Amino acid sequence: MQRFPIIMSLLVAAFLTAAQVYLESYTRIWAVLAGFLAGFALYHAAFGFAGGWRRFVTEGSGRGIRAQMLLIALVVPVSFTLIAAGKTGGWVVPVGPGFLFGAAVFGVGMSLAGSCASGTLFVAGGGSTRMMIALAAFITGSVLGTAHVPFWLGLGQGTQVSFVRNFGVGGAIAITYAICGALVLLTLWLERKWNVQSAPAPRLRDTRLLRGPWHPWVGSVALAIVCIMIFVTLRRPWGVTEAFALWGAKVGVAAGLPIDQWTYWSGGRSRQLEATVLSHTTSILNFALIAGAFCASAVQGRFKPVLNLSTKDVVTAVIGGLLMGYGARLSSGCNIGAFLGGVTSGSLHGWIWALTAFLGFAAALRLPPMVMMRRLQNAPS
Repeated sequence: MQRFPIIMSLLVAAFLTAAQVYLESYTRIWAVLAGFLAGFALYHAAFGFAGGWRRFVTEGSGRGIRAQMLLIALVVPVSFTLIAAGKTGGWVVPVGPGFLFGAAVFGVGMSLAGSCASGTLFVAGGGSTRMMIALAAFITGSVLGTAHVPFWLGLGQGTQVSFVRNFGVGGAIAITYAICGALVLLTLWLERKWNVQSAPAPRLRDTRLLRGPWHPWVGSVALAIVCIMIFVTLRRPWGVTEAFALWGAKVGVAAGLPIDQWTYWSGGRSRQLEATVLSHTTSILNFALIAGAFCASAVQGRFKPVLNLSTKDVVTAVIGGLLMGYGARLSSGCNIGAFLGGVTSGSLHGWIWALTAFLGFAAALRLPPMVMMRRLQNAPS
């Protein structure tokens, strides 16, 4: 174990907790705990949406997708019940041209960067210098996206569909389980058809909770606990990328840019620009997530930032991050906020986002310009 990084990560968590006590926002202490657990679990289980999708497209292995379906199946009975009872809020987003374009762009960016939003955070927290660059580009792209949101909304917003409201808790659970089950069966059938030989995952009985690595199912259970904790205590789904736009906008305003005059930052969001990020729930979740991943990597003795990045590493990280940031703002989130948050809210937009982003992701692996970029990324230095 690397003791100094472990101590530093715990000090960050303690500082975030103390800040909430000082601000008398005791509910957000749960955000610190949930974020730290999320980062710890994401790192130990190597649970990334981008990684699972990439292995399915390039290798035919559906193990990562099945882990994502297990995560959803564990959360929705609780989240749907809380939403129907009015104990918590859900995210039901209309699906319009901007939403679809943003989701597809996000998928393309995810292919280049090699991570999603939560993946960028936990890999950066684990010491990846390349992911830190991708995170900076993600933040920049998010701010650019806020400048264009009014234009895309002007093209039409579509309709909102809530399974919980339209079909009740039981019907919404049945529909969600049917979709999850169909995807699980599809991946298993395709693996048999393609005779896929996947690399072995850590065995369930060999999972070490403190030091890792974790079996994917253990990661799914841990992240389900995180999602349920957020629904119960913060009364909302788990989100990530809203904070990126806020961080970038704050930096831009401090640098003298008129970002606070943009339409996106009017109304309630103008108060976010004026307040400290330590009073912003999604920011607290993200900071704690980075600290949790930092701790997990140090427990494994693997925190070792690499500083000598090649040009190809930087280029793919920057382009991928910019595209993910821009796409996330147009489509109301990422794999966590739009997909997981939407599906666990009982909203149709979560499944539409996943399908559209996956198509963009898969297309990016086949299009000649993207193939060239991936060859640059994988070529020896």
